Amino acid sequence: MTEAALTELPAAAPGSKSEQAYQAVKGRIVEGTYTPGYRLVLGSIAKDLGVSVVPVREAIRRLEAEGLVKFERNVGATVAGIDPTEYLYTMQTLSIVEGAATALSAPLIDAVAIARARAMNEEMRECLDHFDPVRFTKLNQDFHSVLFEHCPNPHILDLVHRGWNRLAALRSSTFRFVPGRARDSVEEHENLLTLIEIGAGADEIEKAARLHRSATLDAYLRQTNNL
Repeated sequence: MTEAALTELPAAAPGSKSEQAYQAVKGRIVEGTYTPGYRLVLGSIAKDLGVSVVPVREAIRRLEAEGLVKFERNVGATVAGIDPTEYLYTMQTLSIVEGAATALSAPLIDAVAIARARAMNEEMRECLDHFDPVRFTKLNQDFHSVLFEHCPNPHILDLVHRGWNRLAALRSSTFRFVPGRARDSVEEHENLLTLIEIGAGADEIEKAARLHRSATLDAYLRQTNNL
């Protein structure tokens, strides 16, 4: 591991070319345009972004410090692979804290918020025939945000946000690897909304939310074990 990976590098000034390059490259990694193992050629990226090599190099160093990029001997900078153990721990933790946050939020979610969440879920359903995992994942996050953002416990909510941010850093769209899971996920979303609408108990809502998250993890683990 290089010194850059051991030291948290300062963020570039907002609007600077270095910050623009960082956001552009990170976005392509998170969205899956640059897949694990993809070689990051500084000159090509700089030309594509219309900047010099210097801000791209600074961006790559920041991404290395975040664990999204690694340097390989005789290869250079490449997109780091997804750590399956880190993904496992993140999903296990998120199933617990997000389940609790959703249960605590439920009494505070009004009909307008439920309607908004249901509309998002219908958009996800429409995505199933011509599946776009990036679009589906974004809608999925927006849907769950409606359910947990009303959580009155700021410490639990902070843990949920940390979990989602960690998933973004891992580029984990589980639906990219197990697209068949998406259809079940949409149906489970509807079940969660129904439980909230009818005023189900906190334990029942928490269990449903936790099992929903765990089912996504289980689908991913089954797929990776079969590779």
